[in-house]
Amino acid sequence: MLYPIHVYGSPVLHKTSAEVKIFDSKLATLAEDMFETCEVAPGVGLAAPQIGLDLAMFVWMYDGPEHTGPKRGVAINPSLLIEPVDVLEPTVSDEEGCLSFPGYQYGLRRSPRAVLHAQDEKGKWYDLEATGWFARILQHEYDHLKGRIYVDRLTGKPAHQVEKVMKREKWNVPGIVWMPGEDELYEASAEELAHLDEMSKYFADIKDEPQQPDKGASFGLSK
Repeated sequence: MLYPIHVYGSPVLHKTSAEVKIFDSKLATLAEDMFETCEVAPGVGLAAPQIGLDLAMFVWMYDGPEHTGPKRGVAINPSLLIEPVDVLEPTVSDEEGCLSFPGYQYGLRRSPRAVLHAQDEKGKWYDLEATGWFARILQHEYDHLKGRIYVDRLTGKPAHQVEKVMKREKWNVPGIVWMPGEDELYEASAEELAHLDEMSKYFADIKDEPQQPDKGASFGLSK
C-alpha cells in the first residue's frame, strides 16, 4: 500500500514524534508499506511523519558503492549518536533532498559517522554504526522524528532561498500531500487525516480521554 507524502507545513512534520508502543502484525505491515512508498517515490529513506503518522519510526533503503551495512532496515524509537560536524562550507557532495520538500536540493554538512540504537518492527533492540552517505541518511531521517526537516538547518543565502521556494510553491500550510507515482500535489481530506490520527494513537497506545458531561445539561429532562 502506498501512502501520500506530506509536504513542509503539515503539523506532523514539525513536532517530536510519539513513542511506538504497540508491536504487532499491523506494525510489520506498516513497515512494508513504508518500504514500498519509499521505493516508488523514489527515496533512500522515509520517516513516519512524512506519511502523516505521529510515530518515532523510519525506514531506509540504500545500496551505495561504499555501503557494507544492511541495505534496508526499520528504526523505531531510535536514538542517534554522531561525531562533531566540521564548520566547512558544504560542497556538491553534501547536497540533500527530501520527499517532503520535493524538487529541490541544498548542501548541508553532516557528521561522517553515526551510531544508531533502535528497535526493529518486532521490538528487538539493535545497534548499528554508519559512515559516509549512510550516516547522512540516518541523520536526515532521525531529524524528521524531532520535528526538523533538513532545510530547517540551513543558514544564510540557502535559508533565504528556501523561504522564497515555500512562498512560490505555496507550501508551509497544513495538509498538502503528493502520491508517489503520480507526483501531483493535492490537499488531504479531513477523513484521510483523521484516519492517520487514529493509526498514530493505536501504535502509540494513546487512548482518547472520555468526554466529561456538561454539568449544566439536563440529559433530556424537561422542566
